[in-house]
Amino acid sequence: MNPTTIQEHIVEIVSDSGEGAQKCGQTFGNISAKMNNGVWTVEIIPAEIQPPARTPSGASGIRIRLGSKYMTNVGNEGDLVVAFNEQVLYSRIANGAYKKGTIVLLDNRWASDASTEIQQSYGKAVVEFRDHGLVVHELPIHEACLKVVKDPRKGKNMFVLGMLCRIYNRDKEVGRNEIALTFSGKKEAIITSNQNLFDAGYQFAIDQLPEYFFDIPPADEMGQQPMVVTNGNQAIGLGVMASGMELVSMYPITPATSASHYLAEVFPAAGGFVHQAEDEIAAIAFGIGASYAGKTACTITSGPGMALKTENIALAVMAEIPLVIVDVQRGGPSTGLPTKIEQGDLLSSMYGMPGDAPKVILAAATIAECFSLVVLARKLAETFRTPVIVLTDANLATGVQPWARPDLSREMLAPPLDQSEWNPKIAAYDWDEKTGLSQRPIPGMPKGEYILTGLSHTKRSKVSYESAENQYSTSMRSRKLATLQSTLTPPKIHGDEGGDLLVVGWGSTFGAIEEAVDNLRQRGNKVSAIHLRFLSPLEPGLKEIFSHFNKVITVEVNYSDDPNAPMITAENRRYAQLATLLRVQTLVDVDCWSVVYGHPLQPDLIEKALQERLDQVVDPSQSESEAGE
Repeated sequence: MNPTTIQEHIVEIVSDSGEGAQKCGQTFGNISAKMNNGVWTVEIIPAEIQPPARTPSGASGIRIRLGSKYMTNVGNEGDLVVAFNEQVLYSRIANGAYKKGTIVLLDNRWASDASTEIQQSYGKAVVEFRDHGLVVHELPIHEACLKVVKDPRKGKNMFVLGMLCRIYNRDKEVGRNEIALTFSGKKEAIITSNQNLFDAGYQFAIDQLPEYFFDIPPADEMGQQPMVVTNGNQAIGLGVMASGMELVSMYPITPATSASHYLAEVFPAAGGFVHQAEDEIAAIAFGIGASYAGKTACTITSGPGMALKTENIALAVMAEIPLVIVDVQRGGPSTGLPTKIEQGDLLSSMYGMPGDAPKVILAAATIAECFSLVVLARKLAETFRTPVIVLTDANLATGVQPWARPDLSREMLAPPLDQSEWNPKIAAYDWDEKTGLSQRPIPGMPKGEYILTGLSHTKRSKVSYESAENQYSTSMRSRKLATLQSTLTPPKIHGDEGGDLLVVGWGSTFGAIEEAVDNLRQRGNKVSAIHLRFLSPLEPGLKEIFSHFNKVITVEVNYSDDPNAPMITAENRRYAQLATLLRVQTLVDVDCWSVVYGHPLQPDLIEKALQERLDQVVDPSQSESEAGE
């Protein structure tokens, strides 16, 4: 039987926590990438560490989008899902993850469970799923695994991997080799057992699911250059090492923690050190100390950790200490949605410190940029003597994507520190009147000692409460941002340079926005997009770009008021965070569309929202309040 050629599919594996669905999906994604398919994966993580088994809220798993083009986002509704129990599917259905016709491969072990209640809930769910339009296949997956291992809970994931590799015509030897690589640190018996499960799952799909046999041609882009396959947190770690930084200091916090896990495994071999501090405050203080001594450090955290670091970030601004801070954003406020995506930390990163604390803020749009912006962050931190914040989010943190192996050059890196004898005639903060920049003495270099203070100070770092001195030093620290902006170029426009609608995005919404815009353009709509990587300072030329479009709108994953909601007026409406910033900086009436569903934006959801705005632009008689959200 020959496989049916398709261009792409979206696959999900959903289970209770601890059943290995994520490892299964990650391995499947790696196999597909090695077969030159475009791949994007994102983990489905419950908010609780150990949620109750067989509950909708306990759904744990992974989504894999693979196809014959380079993938930049999670896509829309899934095409095929493997479910280890029926209950975990309810939350995914509620989130709009599936469509009519989605294939569900459901483990049927619960149909004959010892509990009559479980039997009944299973049977009820199957009926409901079919009524919903899902194509449900009840399969003896658990029973088949028992023929290979005693405990299917510890092996079902590799069995399912074999099923998927057969369904999508993956090379069997590539699959077996990837299992050997995945478990390379384990005993040979464990590797063999997992390969046996893989083989059994492969044959199971041949026997039980002969009608599902697909082939996805390789993506042209994938075979043209060497690629690496990582998630965003691993890319951050690679960026730390490539930048030449030698220290990462952090406290564990979801979804940033895996960056420290990865670095702890590989950083020592590159001469680096991972310091796990007792709390977030200690972590940044440790990093500041290292940076003050000439070893620019990195600290990695998430929203609640950023809140605890604010005083020390302000210290780094006042003392002009280079420091790289990575904020892997998650749902908020407070502990919020610790395992879910949100872009809620832009304005707090910019304004959340005490006093005027200007700093550089970058936002990674892709997994590759989680790497490149960390490298750039160190160079900017040392060049401008300032903390640099790199914003990523939970989508990028756990998302896996092949990306071009970087070709590092010396120009990407911070120049070596000049450790020759310091000229004592030069003040510790010898600010250039035009640029705000100053040379950097390093404690320990001959005559380079100076007193560091977080208090208002003079050029020579002497405490001063003089009004004129404070005004002057504050203006110099701010001027550095203007100097940096003068070196930047306007953002690249995706589409035409003018039209009815311009969509502005930042962070991990990049791929979904461009896919939605491309779909709209194919239908003849005059819509374009730009995506911002520099948020402080903003990339130049925005007001000029905006002037060529009838309407400008941001698409974001943070909160904004629906203009149609009760009590909301033009005067009290809260705008999304980038929209707020752009309205202030450009004085342009920038609109916004945003949601806080806790999961990555789907292109079709964006497309629908943009089409509503386009219809409004085309028919100006329709008021803004009627446009809806």
